[in-house]
Amino acid sequence: MSQKRIYLDHAATTPIDKRVLSVMQKISSEAYGNPSSIHKEGVEAKKVLSEARKDIADCIGANPDEIIFTSGGTESNNLAIFGAVNLPPHLSPPLEQGRRTDVDGRSPSLSSEGRVGVGWFPHIIVSSIEHPSVLECVRELEKRGAEVTYVPVGNDGIVSPKDVKEALRENTALVSVMYANNEIGTIQPIAEIAKVIRHSKSKPLFHTDACQAANYLDMNVLRLGVDLMTFNASKMYGPKGVGALFVKRGIKISPVIFGGGQEKGIRSGTENVAGVKGFAEAMRITERMKAKESARLTKLRDLFIKEILKKIPAAVLNGNAENRLPNNVNISISDIDAESYVISLDARGIAASTGSACANIAHDGKVSHVVESLGFGRDRAASSLRFTLGRNTTKEEVEKAVKVLFDLVKLKHV
Repeated sequence: MSQKRIYLDHAATTPIDKRVLSVMQKISSEAYGNPSSIHKEGVEAKKVLSEARKDIADCIGANPDEIIFTSGGTESNNLAIFGAVNLPPHLSPPLEQGRRTDVDGRSPSLSSEGRVGVGWFPHIIVSSIEHPSVLECVRELEKRGAEVTYVPVGNDGIVSPKDVKEALRENTALVSVMYANNEIGTIQPIAEIAKVIRHSKSKPLFHTDACQAANYLDMNVLRLGVDLMTFNASKMYGPKGVGALFVKRGIKISPVIFGGGQEKGIRSGTENVAGVKGFAEAMRITERMKAKESARLTKLRDLFIKEILKKIPAAVLNGNAENRLPNNVNISISDIDAESYVISLDARGIAASTGSACANIAHDGKVSHVVESLGFGRDRAASSLRFTLGRNTTKEEVEKAVKVLFDLVKLKHV
């Protein structure tokens, strides 16, 4: 008889909720038309799309026309960053780092038609612990002439609003700080950072990647004070390949995908109607159970951390112990190879990770840039393990995971 597996990698993706799957199956068979078509089937599909858009908007305190559907978090982050800072790839390097001057030596200002004026190279601020789908975007923009400031985090993995304030410049066009980190689970002071930006002279756009936050934190865009917000379905027990970008009314961003002009001309491509409806259902369910589930998981998370630190003296917690997502446990154990431990845990029926699944691909197995950013050295980053709990996680599973991990550490020192 095969052992029951313990899935502790919910930050990577979540299993689809049966209620969500049921809704999607119904829509797939009943509203299969193209929502851009004007016949009966198309009109029915468009109605479903509109209802889903309103449901999702209601969940985050937005207007339906502020929701742009995408294929997921990565595309939403790309759309937010490239859409806000539209630098074509053929631009020559700037004469000065981050700023190009006019022929008369003066620095041009922002164009009234957009964020970037003719001959003007923008400045971007991001935190050092962003997801690869943010970091790789700004690195590409750096190649095109933009200047980027990577704001550090403290040893606790928290971004300081003061550091963001000090990084702001006259030509700052965009600030992007994730709501909650996908590796160490630390929660960032988004509302405080938004306040700093509102009171700055440059008043750049403020984007947050909220993919990890949606299950547990307040997603109200008015209270957060953001202009752009990324979130997706696969992190909240919805379907993969469906996401959204909140774009505040009055904010103009450029498309990065061109075609038929769907989604107000910002994101072309036939919408995934069944997926979007599943996304909406997943978000509605999440909002209903958020408070109770967060409280339950916080207890399990704290038990997990307490037992690991008690049983394994060589273990240390990465990230702030309290200001973190209710489901996140990220530890480093000195002198271990984290990747081999993930394989050993998997062989014993436990799914965990060394960090972001996307980062493993993007950086070809290099150590976690997030844990390394905490300032404790590369060895701590190379020995970090991430366990992320979910709706089906039980106390018994947590206790089993701790025991298996303890046995692996003992085995290493035999």
